[in-house]
Amino acid sequence: MRNCIRLIATVLCFGSLVLVATSSSAQPQAGRLQAISQQLNLTPQQKVKILPILADEGPKVEAIKNNTSLSGLQKMQQIRAIHQQTDPQMKAILSPAQYQKLQTIRQQAIREAMEKRRGG
Repeated sequence: MRNCIRLIATVLCFGSLVLVATSSSAQPQAGRLQAISQQLNLTPQQKVKILPILADEGPKVEAIKNNTSLSGLQKMQQIRAIHQQTDPQMKAILSPAQYQKLQTIRQQAIREAMEKRRGG
């Protein structure tokens, strides 16, 4: 019975997070959150903890990417600074393999942003 209640609470929390993300004109971000969730193979308990962190991080990273007054190096440094702020929380929630996978995903995203900026 207790596990059933936890599962229902988890589903409701996750559902409300997705609803908030999609209703705030952030459908691409919600898709990215779901993709990361699947790539990391998060448990329902991890999703409840991780997705709000990623949802908070996303708009900050996008704002940096869209800031035309910053050089590519400055953008990369600021994005890494945001990631470093959330790393302790992420590391505490994720398994070592999941954390390593997250680092790989983040590095790939930075590389893709740099290539896109260069026109490649």
